[in-house]
Amino acid sequence: MSKRINIDRSKRLKHEPRTGHNRWHPDIPAILEVEPGEEVVLETRDARDGQIRLGMTVADFATHDQKSAHPLTGPVFIKGTKPGDLLEIEYLDIVPENYGWTRFHKRAGFLRDIFPDPFLVHWTMKDGWATSREIPGVRVPEGSFMGTAGLAPSHAQLDAWTRREADLVRRGGEVQMPDALDAVPTSGPASTHGLRTMPPRENGGNIDAKQLTKGSHLFIPVAVPGALFSVGDGHFAQGDGECCVTAIEMGATVAVRFHLHRGEAERRKLVWPYYSHPGYFADPEWAAPKNFIATMGMPIRDDGTQEGEESLSLAARNALIQMIHLLQERGFSREQAYVICSVAVDLRISNIVDLPNITVSAFLPLAIFG
Repeated sequence: MSKRINIDRSKRLKHEPRTGHNRWHPDIPAILEVEPGEEVVLETRDARDGQIRLGMTVADFATHDQKSAHPLTGPVFIKGTKPGDLLEIEYLDIVPENYGWTRFHKRAGFLRDIFPDPFLVHWTMKDGWATSREIPGVRVPEGSFMGTAGLAPSHAQLDAWTRREADLVRRGGEVQMPDALDAVPTSGPASTHGLRTMPPRENGGNIDAKQLTKGSHLFIPVAVPGALFSVGDGHFAQGDGECCVTAIEMGATVAVRFHLHRGEAERRKLVWPYYSHPGYFADPEWAAPKNFIATMGMPIRDDGTQEGEESLSLAARNALIQMIHLLQERGFSREQAYVICSVAVDLRISNIVDLPNITVSAFLPLAIFG
């Protein structure tokens, strides 16, 4: 019989703090201990901790906690695991809830400068498809995966990563620095100094890789005794890039099995996570995809200024803008098109060597239109 962490989805994480956390910190105690090879089932909350529900509108965003993203279930202590080991997380199953949402707002998203106004889409998931009244005529196939999964950082990593992110802020970069507001745990060092969960790091975290579906294997170097694994932020479907800042966000129930590779991270000098899948991560018709249209973007600004190979993001931006234009030609609004790009369009590097015009393509599977 598998071990399990159950949650009450009628309650926010802050009202059931014994089930998880929303900051990364090595002092957050484990709530479950397992042996390597045991099956573990974890129930998880959606990325906004249940604050978005069917019937809500963008006007409700103002009442939400703003710094409570990615409530994670865990940590799970894997017995015998030590720093320098490599932990393999095998996804045995990922079961979606029947409701999901996608949103963007003025402070987030890849194209936040041209989409300043908030927008919200509610999705109903049934029989392997997601549909929405807000985007009629579109159905998105299931590709359930966990957007956020990781291990606790060590104290040394915590300090180093905090310093490097603070340095980026000083240089004008955008980082969510440690902040006790809306933190779980609500007190102590994990609250005041815990790392925010928005970016992925060497410990995993918010990787948002759509290929981490059922059957996949995620490998993460271990930094603390017991590894301290946590998971959350389930996605029913997502395009590679998740451009508007959210996918089809959902609560999920995930079954995993841990495999311990003793000393492998240290021996192989592994610093970053990696992942694999023994089969197709999705039906090949969608993963390929079959019957698609693709727009291209190159690093050329609107005023005609030529940029170089450093401007991969500019090429991606141009590809997305062209795709949004094509979707508008099909009758969708700009906002609807942006959401479709985030949940169903894959950004791929087509060319990174033919300078100066490196090329990013945005792939849209036409079968989502029925």
